[in-house]
Amino acid sequence: MQRLLVALLLVLGVGWAAPQISPQGIIVNPVPTDLEVRVWVDKDPGRTGSAVYQVGDPIRIFVTVNQDAYVYLFNVNADGRVDLILPNAFDRDNFLRAREVRRFPPPGARYEFQVSGPEGEDRVLAVASKRPLSLEDLAEIERGRIKVRGLESLSRALSIIVRPVPDRDWITDSVRYFVGRPVAAPSTGRLLVETVPSGARVFIEGEFRGRAPLALDLRPGRYEVEVELEGFEDYEAEVRIRPGRTERLSVRLVPERRQGELVVDSTPAGAEVFVDGAFVGRTPLSLRLDEGRHEVLLRLEGHREFATTVRVRRGETSHVQARLTPLKATLEVRTNVEARVFLDGFELGRTRDGRLVAEVDPGVRELVVLAPGYRVFVSQVALEAGAVQRIFATLSRR
Repeated sequence: MQRLLVALLLVLGVGWAAPQISPQGIIVNPVPTDLEVRVWVDKDPGRTGSAVYQVGDPIRIFVTVNQDAYVYLFNVNADGRVDLILPNAFDRDNFLRAREVRRFPPPGARYEFQVSGPEGEDRVLAVASKRPLSLEDLAEIERGRIKVRGLESLSRALSIIVRPVPDRDWITDSVRYFVGRPVAAPSTGRLLVETVPSGARVFIEGEFRGRAPLALDLRPGRYEVEVELEGFEDYEAEVRIRPGRTERLSVRLVPERRQGELVVDSTPAGAEVFVDGAFVGRTPLSLRLDEGRHEVLLRLEGHREFATTVRVRRGETSHVQARLTPLKATLEVRTNVEARVFLDGFELGRTRDGRLVAEVDPGVRELVVLAPGYRVFVSQVALEAGAVQRIFATLSRR
């Protein structure tokens, strides 16, 4: 059996976007997806890409998916020859259940895979799709042959085959191994940055390195990655690069919120502030709000509520300055005769028809009621802001 290289096609994203070919010649979906596929060989369960086989060695390939999917496996040899691993003449069942791990060849199979020359680097490519793919124009399943040579040619052919499938319904993965000779451990790892939408500027440790989708070879270690695109919020992440491994950073950028600043103050200070019905703090305060109209309400004990509508514009500062009015107390005085009413020495008026109502400052006040020929009525009254105090003054003749 020819040496096997499995490349798993990763299905990403929403809508239909043209599949892309990575710098390694592997087909990738430019749109992030929640479908995942992983492929590895028996000598490299950790997927380091450093497994070494000798010509004639048996090889077993493992694959798993996180959702139900159809899986297609291809082996690309060092000389460019491509072998179809799954489906094949002996095993056409390429449907895997979610979280199922399947081995090829399966236990008890009537066939086996053996590594054959030439020496060099081989790759296994895996494609996972929620819908069956038609390989009619690409493969001869009975003979296990592919009609193209080389990984990039295979990827270009597959990019046509997956076009009818929605972007979120397919994905790829790949793993490499070596035939016939040990290979020095790689001194770098690869970082693949993909964004939706594409074209975002990518900064590594503060240095601009290009626009997404972007593949970079980096020395092992941790790196701060920043992604910027006009009209979208900046994205930051830390990635760890390991020798011989590819770290994929898929970012769905969030549209930038159109916001402005609102500054709220009051006299006296300390008033509760509500914006669109939600408590946001006490005066004085400054906050950022989405562009548009907002209802602002201020409350302070002993004062009248203050309400207004303010328009916030992107990049501008809007102000609300509220002078809060102290609440008055209501004094209602009833008498048995028409009388003059005084509060702390100031005349409030007369009790016409035996009644007087007045708005006055709150506090403990002295109430005096006078009528000719009647004894003076004097009383201390406690007046509360926003409350009504009723006093019944019965005057008796002298």
